[in-house]
Amino acid sequence: MVPMSRSDLVRPQLADTHFNRARASLRQLLNRYGRQGRSRSSTELQAALKPRLDQLAGALDKLNGYLVRVAVFGLVSRGKSAVLNALIGQKVLPTGPIHGVTQWPRSVFWSLETAMGKAVIELIDTPGLDEVDGQARADMAREIAEQADLILFVIAGDMTRTEYQALHDLLAAHKPLIVVFNKTDLYPNRDRTVIFQQLRARLNSGHLNCPDPNLTLDDVVLVAAEPASMEVRVEWPDGRVTQEWEAPPAQITPLTQRLLAILNREGKSLLALNAMRQAELTEAAIAQTIVAQRDADAEQLIWSFAKWKGLAVALNPIAVLDIAGGAIADLAMIRALARLYGLPMTRYEAGKLLNAIVWSGGRLVLGEFASNVLLGAGKSGAAMASLWDGGSSLAAYGTAAAAQAAIAGYGSYQVGKAAQIYLEQGCSWGPQGASTVLQDILNQVDADTVIARLKSDIQAATHTQPVPSSEQP
Repeated sequence: MVPMSRSDLVRPQLADTHFNRARASLRQLLNRYGRQGRSRSSTELQAALKPRLDQLAGALDKLNGYLVRVAVFGLVSRGKSAVLNALIGQKVLPTGPIHGVTQWPRSVFWSLETAMGKAVIELIDTPGLDEVDGQARADMAREIAEQADLILFVIAGDMTRTEYQALHDLLAAHKPLIVVFNKTDLYPNRDRTVIFQQLRARLNSGHLNCPDPNLTLDDVVLVAAEPASMEVRVEWPDGRVTQEWEAPPAQITPLTQRLLAILNREGKSLLALNAMRQAELTEAAIAQTIVAQRDADAEQLIWSFAKWKGLAVALNPIAVLDIAGGAIADLAMIRALARLYGLPMTRYEAGKLLNAIVWSGGRLVLGEFASNVLLGAGKSGAAMASLWDGGSSLAAYGTAAAAQAAIAGYGSYQVGKAAQIYLEQGCSWGPQGASTVLQDILNQVDADTVIARLKSDIQAATHTQPVPSSEQP
């Protein structure tokens, strides 16, 4: 077991918070979209949502079972299966000198006691990345990497250009990655620091163009998962002396310690983070399905509110009520859109969303506000003047009202389209939304953790960017 420092002891509470928020977020998603699947929506929509809902349910089950997926990759004959056998402590996966013994992904399960409780480790053995039909298998490997929580990349001896390219591609999954230098019994003089420096130099080369591979010296471990048999001298009681071949024990401790170090410190946060990344992608796919079926209805609803808002503003003679009435109309439109997409939203939540849209709307919103003030004041003055001079003032009133109605209607349409974008993302931006939980995890982990090293890459790769915390609905 890896010794824990005093600073390590304060992290479980935060990790538990991340873990529990991720589970709450997944339950919220399942309840929300599950209702849509059971509602009066079409059979086609229900059928389209089911696989996505199953994905969310699977992600929740994975968290509930504290299941950690560790996928192992590498070229053929690097000892991937041997590494997993050594971790488990028994030979459950076939190994041998035949080129490409592993022909398809296989999983074995391993129970590991960590500082945050007993974790179930799913170890996924994959075919060599350079076998026949290598592109298809490489695609399969990348798909597995996306589902993994942690990646092992097994090498042995001098790395080939193909290996560097494969490692570069796997780094694009933005998951913690450990480079396992296997067969150190055959390369006893290899130095871990030199291996690390060579890795970074090659990954930073012009060919691969990986300016920040997010690897540290701790991410390189040296093992001998299946040391070659050695000839030993055996002296028998009767005086006979024979020579026999004996297999030395596996030298796997550095890898076990590195896995424990990651899981002890940030295991639950890592699982929560990966669950939220998957939830974002799944929710985006769900949103696309729903939007495809309800886009016409949403467009009609937005235009309807825009027209009614423009008419109400035009007919209202009191300038100050134009702004207040317009805001109320926009709030009502947002809530109506939410109902259309099957998303419950209170008036307070709609107000927070409208506030975010207003602040992010920039010049358009400012222009509508200014026009409401100027035209509204002119319209009110014309209305008052019409009490004395009649026709000319009414004409001025009509001109100002028409201009203000057009601007108000257009502004309402833009607010509706902006709200539609937020709503199409479901609850990803809410307090328990996947985007919000994901962002909070990235912001709250310690600077020297694996997650912190991956932060910028993960933020760049996420499907949605949440509203800044001061503006979140």
